[in-house]
Amino acid sequence: MAVALEIGDANNLDGNNNSGKITLSVLITCIVAASGGLIFGYDIGISGGVTTMPSFLEKFFPSVAKQAAEAKNTNMYCMYDSHALTLFTSSLYIAGLVASPVASRLIATTGRKNVMLLGGCIFFAGAAMNGLAANVVMLILGRFMLGFGVGFNNQATPVYLSEVAPPKWRGAFSTGFQFFNGIGVLSANCINFFVAKHSWGWRLSLGLAAVPAAIMTIGAFYILDTPSSLVERGKLVEARQSLIKIRGNKSNVDDELTDLVNSSELAKAAHEPLKTIFERRNRPHLVMAIAIPFFQQFTGIGVVAFYTPVVFSSVGSGQHSALTAAIVLGAVNLGSILVSTVVVDRYGRRLLFIIGGIQMFICQVALSILLYIATGAAGTEKIPKGYDLLLLVFMCIYAAGFGWSWNPLTVLIPSEIFPMRIRATGVSINIAVAFSATFVLSQFFLTMLCHLKYSLFLFYGCWIAVMTVFVVVFLPETRGIPLEKMDEVWMKHWYWRRFVGGQL
Repeated sequence: MAVALEIGDANNLDGNNNSGKITLSVLITCIVAASGGLIFGYDIGISGGVTTMPSFLEKFFPSVAKQAAEAKNTNMYCMYDSHALTLFTSSLYIAGLVASPVASRLIATTGRKNVMLLGGCIFFAGAAMNGLAANVVMLILGRFMLGFGVGFNNQATPVYLSEVAPPKWRGAFSTGFQFFNGIGVLSANCINFFVAKHSWGWRLSLGLAAVPAAIMTIGAFYILDTPSSLVERGKLVEARQSLIKIRGNKSNVDDELTDLVNSSELAKAAHEPLKTIFERRNRPHLVMAIAIPFFQQFTGIGVVAFYTPVVFSSVGSGQHSALTAAIVLGAVNLGSILVSTVVVDRYGRRLLFIIGGIQMFICQVALSILLYIATGAAGTEKIPKGYDLLLLVFMCIYAAGFGWSWNPLTVLIPSEIFPMRIRATGVSINIAVAFSATFVLSQFFLTMLCHLKYSLFLFYGCWIAVMTVFVVVFLPETRGIPLEKMDEVWMKHWYWRRFVGGQL
């Protein structure tokens, strides 16, 4: 029996009474699906902490351990500058990039749920291999398996959430993925803190990645596939049953099912979705699929997400303080995602993007000035006592701005703007761009930190200014709009209407 809360929706374009209804079934289903964010979040949190553990460096990267020891009296920004070490982090994103087109095809042919299951199983195997790694080859191979798991999961889960959630509350439900991502980051940071002093600590940190993978995979066995996916594969009876379950037993789902069938027919007419997405009428979707994940990575989040312990260790804070800072930042990020969950469907996507962008820009400029004053132009001075706390404060404000804007919205916007005819392909391009940008930045971040020093934060600040202007000018508001009616948003936009007008 489905329990429902009736909530009106002033923004519903088609008058569908189900747009604001939250049933117990859809609530549980979305929580289970969103738990897929745990695996990516855990990996993000674990990587930076592990790469500062002496036992890990001495076993797999002895030259880096020696370099870090010798850097104490020279340029601290270059303490961990090693392409071999950054490959440990960035190799996951190469695998994720390769997995994206495969996941796109599997999502269309086998459904969202099955791709989530496959991604969880592969991630579990990769975690086991990393925990048992005896050499660098096993370590990198395990990272590649983790990347394939993340690639499958990151593609299937956001689409699943956007298709199951009621239109009025799609933002809140879709940010659930990033909320669990934040839980994963915070959990990993805490584990790193408690095991860092042990010689086997890195094995436990890496091996425990299997736990969130198991939670997500087991949970996925008990949820239904989305109505859109079932219609797409011709399973209309199952699609109707799925709609009734997630919308409530007393709901009239005929109109929504008809919209899904019509969208599916249009999707089937596009025999080559990869070619279709480059058509003029799909120009705004394509631009957003590329620009939003690209811009997200150039907010400088790599500094915080992957290398917070490295950054604090590099400026002389010590490993204990560095791992403590990572925990604090993880907690701030998680709290800010909760804020986004509450307000994203009330105030819209654009406002959060703009406020978050301004907040992050100010913090990046402040961080650059602070590091210049504290460590000197050459980066040879150890950061004075008290300055490290101020550094953490600015990073926390930055992380909060990112946490309620570009963090959840980068997943939400691409998952809701694509019509069914190009949804799998569009999300695949979005994920591929995200993994490509993340790979490049994570691979070269430590080298950039070594050469640009404090001005690296100014570099990211300039990008934040550019992306905030982009949002103001080109991104329309999508709050409360049913997926099947999303094209109407582009037709009303001052710029994009010239591409989509009259071509729906």
